[in-house]
Amino acid sequence: MKYAVIEINNRQHKVTEGEELAVDKLEGKKGEKLTFDKVLLLIDEKKRFIGQPLVKGAKVTAEIIEQFKDKKIRVATYKAKSRYRKVKGHRSQLTKIKINKISLSKSSSK
Repeated sequence: MKYAVIEINNRQHKVTEGEELAVDKLEGKKGEKLTFDKVLLLIDEKKRFIGQPLVKGAKVTAEIIEQFKDKKIRVATYKAKSRYRKVKGHRSQLTKIKINKISLSKSSSK
C-alpha cells in the first residue's frame, strides 16, 4: 500500500491514492488541479522515504471536488450569579479534495 504524509495549511494529513478528504479552505474552483510538494513521509510497497524535513522530489497531485461549509458549532459562555449568557455559532469553510497521484522523481529515489 502506498501512502504519504503531507502538509496542507500547516496541518499534517495521511493520504492514499483515490482517497477523498476535507481540509481547511483552499483557493480554487471545482475541478481545479492542485500539487502539494510538502511531503514529510512517503511509504511505497517496499521502500520508505523519510523527509528531513521534506522528501526531495516527492509530490502529491489532487483535484478539488467541492467547496462547502462544515456543520455549525455552538459556543456558549456564561458568568455565574450575574445572569450573563451569550451563545455564538461558527461554521468552518472547508474544501473536499480527491488525491489522484503520489509520485517520486527518479533522481531522488536512490
